[in-house]
Amino acid sequence: MNADQTDALINTVRAAIAARRALRIIGGNTKAFLGRATGIADTLSTAGHRGIINYEPQELVITARAGTPVLEIETALAQHGQMLAFEPPHYGDHATLGGTIACNLSGPRRPYAGAARDFVLGVEIINGHGDRLRFGGQVMKNVAGYDVARLMTGAYGTLGVLLNVTLKVLPRAVASLTVHHETSLTAAIEQMNIWAGQPLPITATAFDGAGLSTRLEGTETAVRAARLKLGGELETREDYWLSVREHTHGFFHDTRPLWRLALPPASAPLALNGKYFVEWNGALRWLYSDTTAEQVRAAALQHGGHATLLRAQQRNEAFHPLPAPLAQLHRKVKAAFDPHAIFNPGRLYAEF
Repeated sequence: MNADQTDALINTVRAAIAARRALRIIGGNTKAFLGRATGIADTLSTAGHRGIINYEPQELVITARAGTPVLEIETALAQHGQMLAFEPPHYGDHATLGGTIACNLSGPRRPYAGAARDFVLGVEIINGHGDRLRFGGQVMKNVAGYDVARLMTGAYGTLGVLLNVTLKVLPRAVASLTVHHETSLTAAIEQMNIWAGQPLPITATAFDGAGLSTRLEGTETAVRAARLKLGGELETREDYWLSVREHTHGFFHDTRPLWRLALPPASAPLALNGKYFVEWNGALRWLYSDTTAEQVRAAALQHGGHATLLRAQQRNEAFHPLPAPLAQLHRKVKAAFDPHAIFNPGRLYAEF
């Protein structure tokens, strides 16, 4: 059921500002485990603010309200042979567009198509003054100054309440298949990077501990030629990439802390004890380990990357600490958009 709840959301924000009362912004609440646990009692839900506002298949552009379920958007796109190219994880059937964009979530196709923020054309938000503001538009273009629409992507709701989001979408591939090679972690990383430098229609790679899986997508001719070149065994599990995207793959059934390591793709395996799952040509590495946060982050930093604590019983500091200059920039941006610290304070870092 479509519903525009803009006025009600604005009134809630203005009341919170007047009372200097912090708000925990939620949509489908499927991303509650991400970021720091804030303990904020009062919630502002965008789940009822839903519906596709405008969809132009010929222009490859869709605009929807923040509370619109991602499943609803993907169903509408599929009817026209189109998709969200960044393949966002849902982490639950109630995942919303606003939560997906607020967390900048991208799936297995990310290194080949782009991240969520690369497809955000425009947003409408409620800022920390209770004003409704619009940024961006419906076309890709370079503009002077801050790209506020993309700034909201990955802000975890700390800068404002997303109302509407306009996205660029892409056509689905005609043909798709996955090949599997039994290999080691070191060899898999090396092979991923070799193939990444070749003109192959690869749209996903994953090393799951048992071997390397590679998805090929494109025209029938291109996929068939790449299949012959890569060799390997055909993957018969139709839900393989869905299980990777949604963390329902057997690898993710572990009780230890789960780390998300972002590293240069060709980095050698880290000298950290634990269990690894590698995606994105080696740039994304999931790690289950009881190693201390300091050791994990030091190892990631040594390789030119950073580490995020995705799942754990204690989430005091989920994100990699910011260098002082960048932290100062974050404070200034937070003060500009949310001067009274109403929106999700402490979700990213303790101080903002």
